[in-house]
Amino acid sequence: MEKDVSLGLLGLGVVGSGVIKIVEDHQEELMHQLGCGVKVEKVLVRNIEKAREIEIDDQLLTTNCEDVLNNPNIDVVIEVMGGVEDARKYILEALRAKKHVVTANKDLIALYGPELEEAARENGCDLFYEASVGGGIPLLRGLSDGLVSDRIQQVMGIVNGTTNYILTKMDKEGQSYEDALQKAQELGFAEADPTADVEGLDAARKMVILARLSFFTNVELDDVEVEGISKLSLVDIDFGKKLDLTMKLIGFAKRNNGQIEVSVQPTFLSKSHPLAAVNDEYNAVYVSGEAVGETMFYGPGAGSLPTATAVMSDVVATIKNMLLGVNGKKFVKTRFEKQLTPEDKQFSQFYLRLLVKDELGAFATISDLFNRSGISFERILQTPSNGGHAEIIVVTHKTSVANFKATMANLDELNVVEAVESYFRVEGDA
Repeated sequence: MEKDVSLGLLGLGVVGSGVIKIVEDHQEELMHQLGCGVKVEKVLVRNIEKAREIEIDDQLLTTNCEDVLNNPNIDVVIEVMGGVEDARKYILEALRAKKHVVTANKDLIALYGPELEEAARENGCDLFYEASVGGGIPLLRGLSDGLVSDRIQQVMGIVNGTTNYILTKMDKEGQSYEDALQKAQELGFAEADPTADVEGLDAARKMVILARLSFFTNVELDDVEVEGISKLSLVDIDFGKKLDLTMKLIGFAKRNNGQIEVSVQPTFLSKSHPLAAVNDEYNAVYVSGEAVGETMFYGPGAGSLPTATAVMSDVVATIKNMLLGVNGKKFVKTRFEKQLTPEDKQFSQFYLRLLVKDELGAFATISDLFNRSGISFERILQTPSNGGHAEIIVVTHKTSVANFKATMANLDELNVVEAVESYFRVEGDA
């Protein structure tokens, strides 16, 4: 390629600043890989006068999106501004202007990925979004390239660093949920409004993207069962330790006989499971394939330079396609009609904590209900009586979700049960 490739950035926050730094510091590596230089032509910002952590020529900054989207000198548009509607509008405009697009926007891709990919295909452009899931982990490319010849059966993982940090502090240091959240906010791992993270919405969007790539099915956000960690108690985490279980917020996607299930929920993992050892703000995704068996992707799930590295890997892939003249050719097309797995075909073990009357035959009554439902117990704990009540904690053997929920409803009819305190999915060894 005779001329340098020019980039236009939409946004100059944490990730955008990282992109600028990598472009400036890694010119020799980029030249070696591509045979041409890479430069930043224009950057869309809200306020040109704002103080920034990186040094950048004010001449590169603009508050007019058209200076990026319809700039004839720009080859690749990088969207790192966040949000959904404006980002969607800008990306569609860039694609119609025959510009390739790289984005780190998981919310946008989860909601409008198929629409944007169709627009990119129609205009002969690339649309890449490696940084939308897993920060600096080369996860999406691993699924779409490295495992492309395999049949992915299951994807499960820790895809939100904020919640993993909070759960690590609760598990390792005995911090309350509120204290761990406050510490995460002080360190910049959690936003001032942490709702998207702690209620599982961020992880759900990422699981939509992973499920689409893994199963060639147009999974939508409404298809994901979502539960966050805001109601978790140290009591359950401590009981989990006694049972050799570790609590994590797990994104789960599985395909079986053409049917898929996708969820995000607090899950107890056996301490022997590889994901149980993933701590603090790190992410990890465990992938099971029919041919490859089990693989795991691990690394930083966020941060300026890790995420910018993923963005720039997409930029390099786009430029290589430009050199080969094959832009707009690589998209994961929907292959299968979406069929969601009914709850009577979803199976798991469960952790259950009950507050019961401390009286003769109480446990026998509860055990009889579970026996009639065909649910057996793998492990049982019981606390000493306190004020005429005791807590019973059980881990069931594997049963269907539908059967377990029906049994939970029937527990309310038992006089010996004062309250169902909590229940969680349990995943055993890998």
